Amino acid sequence: MLTGLPLPALLEELAAPHEVPGAGSALAAALATAAAVVQMAARVSPSSWPDAAGVAAQAESLRDRAVQLVDEDADAYRRALEARAAADQTARPEQRDWTLGQVTAAAAEPPLALARLAADLAELCGAAGARVEPRVHADVAAAAALATAVTRGSRALVAANLTALPDDARVEEVDRLVAAAEAATRSL
Repeated sequence: MLTGLPLPALLEELAAPHEVPGAGSALAAALATAAAVVQMAARVSPSSWPDAAGVAAQAESLRDRAVQLVDEDADAYRRALEARAAADQTARPEQRDWTLGQVTAAAAEPPLALARLAADLAELCGAAGARVEPRVHADVAAAAALATAVTRGSRALVAANLTALPDDARVEEVDRLVAAAEAATRSL
């Protein structure tokens, strides 16, 4: 379980010479960090912003979900790699391809969930930016930039895990999420 590791140990796992954990877990950890920064910014702003406690709670919820995705992404990707390695070459090609397609498509779900969370966090940053204490505005802008980067990275993983065609609904959804995150970040 990656989420139980101290940060240096998590980084060693990410740097180890094996495919899992990969970029999805790294993106999830980065998003959790960005959400924590937004939570901090809201917590230091209650005197100037009556909704600060609610925003801090929203950021905490996003942070907690991103932390879960650190392990969920690694598990889904590991299952896809194991299924590919264990593909029964004696099975009918259509049955083997269907099974591999199911596992591979499932591996796209954590990055898709991550892109959704990241877009939500970027929009929360956009709403919070003008309301937080001026001394933490740059922190919120940086968190929004991280969230936007996570949507872009997640888009690459969704497309790669699906071996998707450009008109796949999940890729189109992630493209919309990237655009929304970018717009929210520009508003800061």
